[in-house]
Amino acid sequence: MFDYRLKVFHTVASRLSFTKASEELNISQPAVTKHIKEIENQLNTKLFDRKGTSIQLTRSGVILYEYAEKIRNIYRDLEFEIHQLNSEHKGKLIIGASTTVAQYILPEILAKFHSYYHDIKIELLTYNTETISTLLKEGKIDLGLIEGESQSSYFDYEIFKADEIVLVAKASHPLVNRTLNLKDLYAIDLIFREQGSGTQEFIQNRIIEKGIDIANLNVIMQLGSSESIKNYLLHSECMAFLSVSTVLNELKNNTLSIIDIKNFSIERNFHYILPKGEQSELIKLFLRFSNS
Repeated sequence: MFDYRLKVFHTVASRLSFTKASEELNISQPAVTKHIKEIENQLNTKLFDRKGTSIQLTRSGVILYEYAEKIRNIYRDLEFEIHQLNSEHKGKLIIGASTTVAQYILPEILAKFHSYYHDIKIELLTYNTETISTLLKEGKIDLGLIEGESQSSYFDYEIFKADEIVLVAKASHPLVNRTLNLKDLYAIDLIFREQGSGTQEFIQNRIIEKGIDIANLNVIMQLGSSESIKNYLLHSECMAFLSVSTVLNELKNNTLSIIDIKNFSIERNFHYILPKGEQSELIKLFLRFSNS
């Protein structure tokens, strides 16, 4: 029910990319631009500023984004309150989630879910993808949300949310607004996640596929969390590859910026990992809610 033009704007503002919004909405980029222009004409204001090859919200854009969030939530309230008239939901769900999903994506979803379904108890466990798979196989969790690439015939996998890993630096970095070539990575001071991180393994695999020798990169430090890396970047000239899901606030507040790399992107999907066969009504309810 969410007004389609507002949905287009909300997607562009969330991803800070017309290209990514068009892919996520499965419409052409000119169609995305047309919808944004129509809103700008209707409101007689500019919603986005270009900053090199990236975009950021104007003050008007920030205000509209805040109201679009409220409108989106009102529609969700309407749909789920009507749904609840004919349903009674009780029980407990144990969810396993990998770090990025558990820290940056799930908290908002879980808080809203609890506001609708007070009688459903949720326990969230945070582990890497391999451990979550083991827990699900042993029946110790009901479902998982993972960021890893590997898949097993023991489970069903469904796409939860699209994600992109981007090269990030502080907004005042001298290379902001420049487009780099992949080989420029050899001349940059980089911060990596610790070895054993599923995200770090994914990043390194994509870079190696493009012919970059990881051993010759100037990795000056490895840190154990995205938060540590973000805070380090704010006080240095280093760069790091991070999930865009982890830096949305910093991009909107213009404290960090994305550095574009010519003809190179790292895209992935977060997935639900589910036991084979028919799912319980509680799992179906959570999947329906988290995808709304």
